[in-house]
Amino acid sequence: MSEAQNLEKINQLLSLIVNPQNGKTLKEEGRIVEVKADQNELLFKYKRDGISPDQKRKIETMIIQAVADFYPSEKVTVLTISENSSDILADKKFTPAPANPAPTAQIKTGHGPVGAGKKRVLGAQKVIAVSSCKGGVGKSTVAVNLAFALKNLGKKVGLLDADIYGPSMPMLLNQRSAKPGATPEKKILPIDAYGIPFISFGLFINEKDPVIWRGPMLGGVLNQFLFDVAWEGLDYLIIDLPPGTGDMQLSMVQATDIDGAIVVSTPQDVAILDSKKGLNMFSQVKIPVLGMVENMSYFVPEDAPTKKYFIFGEGGVKKAAQELNVNLLSEIPLEMALREASDKGQPYMNEKKYEGRPVWNAYMKLAKNIEQSFNPSENVDAPKGFFKRFFS
Repeated sequence: MSEAQNLEKINQLLSLIVNPQNGKTLKEEGRIVEVKADQNELLFKYKRDGISPDQKRKIETMIIQAVADFYPSEKVTVLTISENSSDILADKKFTPAPANPAPTAQIKTGHGPVGAGKKRVLGAQKVIAVSSCKGGVGKSTVAVNLAFALKNLGKKVGLLDADIYGPSMPMLLNQRSAKPGATPEKKILPIDAYGIPFISFGLFINEKDPVIWRGPMLGGVLNQFLFDVAWEGLDYLIIDLPPGTGDMQLSMVQATDIDGAIVVSTPQDVAILDSKKGLNMFSQVKIPVLGMVENMSYFVPEDAPTKKYFIFGEGGVKKAAQELNVNLLSEIPLEMALREASDKGQPYMNEKKYEGRPVWNAYMKLAKNIEQSFNPSENVDAPKGFFKRFFS
């Protein structure tokens, strides 16, 4: 059979998948949301409301068996969405949505643009990528608090959580239950968090569910977050990249006109070693590196704010920045209040009560250095020749 005939047969087989709860097909009940099939893999997405975990497993087995002649099981991805996740464990019948519900945002899977050249993100004057090559260095916390530090300077800032496998911004911004809407033109409306618009894959999935999509299927999602979100009037769009230098990171930076990148690392040698790889990636794709940030630089006890405890070593990122001939933008210490604010979803840099404390001062220094990075004549702290190398 031809590829078109194969796809038609696959769709016919999937239309026969039944709901174990009542014997009706998922197609009859209007549960099928998306079927995406190509030569390499199959994605099947359906509405799960009222279906128990045991019934869900039976449906997955039926899907895998139905397309066994076309795809091995490891090439089949089954996803679910639930408008009321609280009823998943209950034995409820599925109730279709109202005929004319308010428009909600829909995300797309599949590859992003290939060979189309770099595109500007509409609605943002400057786009900054925050990167790390090692997980656990606090990259997302840095991205969020940098956004609020720039807001404290009077800038309008947006946040894009591109960390698909570990989206943490809904928690960091206290928006774990928020669901993005859509404009009449089908643009995704970002969620407002304390005056900063943001978008995250975590807003579209149950936060307890693992993201089991393969890399190529995520290209369309990231492409939407960049170019199909209604960003408006931003001075800065901060992109929180996934850790590492893999396919998703490379695809994003190659498809997007990024004005500068920041590399976050802790002082540890193992983190710095990985960070150098990130710097090399940006260099190879010709994206200006604004500098490095040393996160968790030292610990500041609550009862002795002038003391410094260098838990992860001292001066590691500063030394690396000097070796790589890039700017050290800031050294951000650890405070108990920073950890507590992150856990509560109340960004540290949005709380004026912390003004003047070591973490506050470090983030304001970072924001000011970012601002000055785009006005070289005003930046007295930049290493000699820095802007000539990266902005000429």
